Amino acid sequence: MLKNVPKNLSPELLKTLSEMGHGDEICIGDGNFPAEEMGRRVVRCDGLTVPDLLKSILELFPLDTYVPSNVFLMEVAAGDDYQPVIWEEYKEILNDSGEEVNIEHVERFAFYDQARKAYAVISTSEEALYANIILKKGVVK
Repeated sequence: MLKNVPKNLSPELLKTLSEMGHGDEICIGDGNFPAEEMGRRVVRCDGLTVPDLLKSILELFPLDTYVPSNVFLMEVAAGDDYQPVIWEEYKEILNDSGEEVNIEHVERFAFYDQARKAYAVISTSEEALYANIILKKGVVK
């Protein structure tokens, strides 16, 4: 057992986060996200929500400050009038992390392409729609 490690981060997820290098990306997918199709490495976090994982991951994970955007959200599809309330929760968690945050909204299919290139995809049980998020890893200072 380790001290100060959030209890909802599994050994597999901790290993994945530790293996990642500067510039690598990790996608946290909601319950509808096709994680197995997207990811070369898929970490299952069944029963967990994206906000809970996001908060815990950001306790250990630096965001890349050398790029224009270090957080990516999947845009709402054209013609869909859904308003993702969860994005406000993400912004609050990101702002509370102490990290420099630059969010970019990415069209749905471009987001899928970016997720396919990510170091890993985390599959959650998040029920909110458009709750998918990609983080770009920075350096530990």
